[in-house]
Amino acid sequence: MSKEKFERTKPHVNVGTIGHVDHGKTTLTAAITTVLAKTYGGSARAFDQIDNAPEEKLVVSPSTPLTLNMTPRLATTRT
Repeated sequence: MSKEKFERTKPHVNVGTIGHVDHGKTTLTAAITTVLAKTYGGSARAFDQIDNAPEEKLVVSPSTPLTLNMTPRLATTRT
């Protein structure tokens, strides 16, 4: 079975949230996905679903205490 070629018909935008621990990044992401789901269809993610999602960790430098946690979330719109 051959794979179909994916053709992008909409611009691709990455949106990230940056902030200190316990300052609302996950709450903001849950709110954004809820608005997108209500406006354009699809499914929203509850706070606990986002918070418990598997994370990808990137240690920027072993000598500095900076670790980035990333949880991808896909959303689409009509336009």
